[in-house]
Amino acid sequence: MQGKNIGLFFFEHLSISADLPALVAIWRRSVQATHGFLREQDFQEIETSVSEKYFPNTDVWVAVDEYDRPIGFMGLSQAHIDTLFIEPELLGKGIGTMLIAHAEHVSGSLTVDVNEQNQQAVGFYKRMGFIETGRSAADDEGRPYPLLHLSKS
Repeated sequence: MQGKNIGLFFFEHLSISADLPALVAIWRRSVQATHGFLREQDFQEIETSVSEKYFPNTDVWVAVDEYDRPIGFMGLSQAHIDTLFIEPELLGKGIGTMLIAHAEHVSGSLTVDVNEQNQQAVGFYKRMGFIETGRSAADDEGRPYPLLHLSKS
C-alpha cells in the first residue's frame, strides 16, 4: 500500500481478542466479494463455524493498518495456510503477499487448499509460486465445492 504503514501482529486464541468481531467481518466481506459460488445456507453455516469454532481455537497472524485496525489475516497450522482473507477493497495491495512471505519465513515450505471456483485466489497463489499437487471434489465438510491442493517449496 503506497504511503501507508502496515503492521503484522500475532494473536493466539482469538476468543479473548477484541479484534475477533473485526476479523469475522473481514472474513464475511472477503467471502462475499470472492465466493459468489457459495449457497446462502452454506455461507451461513461456514460463518458460524469460523466465528465459533475456528477463531477461538486457531493461531492467526493479523495485518493491521496505520491505525492498528485489522485489514487482513492468515491462519497457519505448522506449514499449512488454513485461511487467508483480506479486506476486499485492499486486494492487490500486497497484504496477502506480505502474509505469505511471513508464513514462508516461519514455516519454510507451505501448503494451502483453495476453492477451485475462487479463480482470483487460485491465480494469487500460482503467482506466489504455488503449484497444484491434487484436487478434492468437495470441501472438508463434504459440500460440493472442489478444492485445489497447492504447495510451495
